[in-house]
Amino acid sequence: MECNYSHLLSPFKIGKLSIKNRMVVAPMGDGYLGLNGPRGEFSDQGIEFMVERAQGGFGLMITGCQFTDNKVEKGDPISSLLDNQGPFIYQGQELNERAAAYGMKIFGQISMGLGRNYPGLLSSSENEVFDFPHLTSQALTVEQIQAKIDCVIEGAKVMRAAGFSGVEIHALHWGYLLDQFAMSITNKRTDEYGGSLENRLRPCKQIVEGVKAACGSEYPVSIRLGAKSFIQALNKADLHGMHEAGRTLEESVEVAKLLEKYGYDVLNVDAGMYDSFYYACSPSYMQDGYCINLAAELKKAVNIPVICGSAMNNPDMDDEAVAQGKIDAVSLGRQALADSHFVKKLEMGKPEKIRPCIGCLCCLNKLQTGTPVTCAVNPASRRELTYHLEKTIEPKKIMVVGGGVAGMEAAKTAKLRGHEVELYEKDTRLGGVLHAAGAHDFKPTLHRLIAWYVNEIKEMNIPVHLGEDMTAEKIIAKKPDVVILALGGEPLMPCIDGIDGDNCISAEVMLNKGIDPGQKVIVVGGGLVGCETAIELAQKGKSVTIVEAGPAILAASNSVPISYRQMVPDLIEDLSVEVKANCRIEAVNSKGAVVLDTEKNKKLEIEADTVVISIGRKSIASIEKDLYGKGIAVYSCGDMNRVGLVYTSVTAAYEITRHI
Repeated sequence: MECNYSHLLSPFKIGKLSIKNRMVVAPMGDGYLGLNGPRGEFSDQGIEFMVERAQGGFGLMITGCQFTDNKVEKGDPISSLLDNQGPFIYQGQELNERAAAYGMKIFGQISMGLGRNYPGLLSSSENEVFDFPHLTSQALTVEQIQAKIDCVIEGAKVMRAAGFSGVEIHALHWGYLLDQFAMSITNKRTDEYGGSLENRLRPCKQIVEGVKAACGSEYPVSIRLGAKSFIQALNKADLHGMHEAGRTLEESVEVAKLLEKYGYDVLNVDAGMYDSFYYACSPSYMQDGYCINLAAELKKAVNIPVICGSAMNNPDMDDEAVAQGKIDAVSLGRQALADSHFVKKLEMGKPEKIRPCIGCLCCLNKLQTGTPVTCAVNPASRRELTYHLEKTIEPKKIMVVGGGVAGMEAAKTAKLRGHEVELYEKDTRLGGVLHAAGAHDFKPTLHRLIAWYVNEIKEMNIPVHLGEDMTAEKIIAKKPDVVILALGGEPLMPCIDGIDGDNCISAEVMLNKGIDPGQKVIVVGGGLVGCETAIELAQKGKSVTIVEAGPAILAASNSVPISYRQMVPDLIEDLSVEVKANCRIEAVNSKGAVVLDTEKNKKLEIEADTVVISIGRKSIASIEKDLYGKGIAVYSCGDMNRVGLVYTSVTAAYEITRHI
């Protein structure tokens, strides 16, 4: 395929600094994600992660925020880089020297603080704390503000000494501390840092002026800017953006003009804040490039470059946005986790080889639960130094049974390592349960993942046998050295009266076969799959009731990331889906369903054309033990081993095949 991404791959300038292309790796909280060492310096693993993106062709990378304050809020929430400048500079110099070999520039992102986004931290004013509305953050004094600003400026000096090509100020986005100063909803001050827009932006002005004075007038300074907040109030998102209580687009235009006037060299634009996390860090439901038109309005108002982030995973869309002059460059975060060589594959004219981010937000959920962060579709991401693949020195004949995501990952990884691989699938297509999970119109990302795996398997010349229901006897007859069983799971159906009736069906079967359930539908199960099913049906004009045994929808879904936990209830409310919480299904009958309200100990009869069961999946019976004693090494992965997510299936398949 001929390379046709000439606009994305063309150079641009930030001030006098030349960037080789318009593809930027977004900042992603390095200290949280394990890229920092014990003294705040970039770890060897962190350096390897960033250099991998340099090798992958990105023109610019912006590190995740490094905290600078060691005077006011020490340890906010990670130790200041000012406390250990020597190690930070040493490792930073190595990072920048290695990245320069590939022509990538790096900006170091430095933070003034997080403010009301977390309990116990100081804010611009006394503000309701995010996710803890009963708590109030205390206001910074003028002296404390100035001390924090001084720390940011000192942090910029450290970044320059470490070889970074510029700095980015964190952040007038996502409701962080500078954002709290800038927005009237979180800034009630009456001193020089409150009131007018210019007063509210005074910290931003003093920071850039201080950085330019300390590092030189030509040293590039970027700032992360949220073009629109999408909130109705603190702790309440605004689904359609029609009742904005935070920063409006109109105010954002005025902010952009002032930031350019103050001396900022580039705007790194996105949207949302913690209170509207699904705009800040979008789930798979959000439309690709939903910030492009917002960023375009800012670009009209300024002469400095505008970088645009948020769901920018489509290179055709990205190239068109640059070609039309709506934006100057594209920022990729999670997509850069999924595929470090995104840009290199565009240069090669092979965009179909880009491993897609599926918007599952596994990475964000791990970040917020304090577990090691990686990527659902790229197990080596953030672990490039220790978890890469190596060629086998003893090739084996490997049979993979099951063509869902676990089986496809196992086949691909085993082949990459040099084994002889064949893949067997009882269905007539690869993809398994991903087809049902991605059947919703608002969730196309899983089909992109299936298409990517199918293409990779085809290019690797892995023999695929469709319509093959492999028994233990058939496997033994093939005489493989290793068999990897990835047979999947099946819907969990409750043992109740009427479950086998014509008007009762599992969500998985309904979605797989495209069955119309009629006008009135009961969805049993308020987990993520059940809610997504209800949303899809309601969007098609159906009257939908969710029956959930727990106290609320998603109540039992501990693995659901915050963006989904916020957006799903808002969509349910917006679409007028009725939710019957604390209700357990008792029976299905010709009229619909009988449910027990466990709070009131009262039975209810709900009318419906179809009752759709979505209470989870269970592993299917394994044939693993039938293969014992036959000279075959047997492994199981995917839902047949542990019912889970794309992340658990892919990670397990990668782990197993990495060591065969």
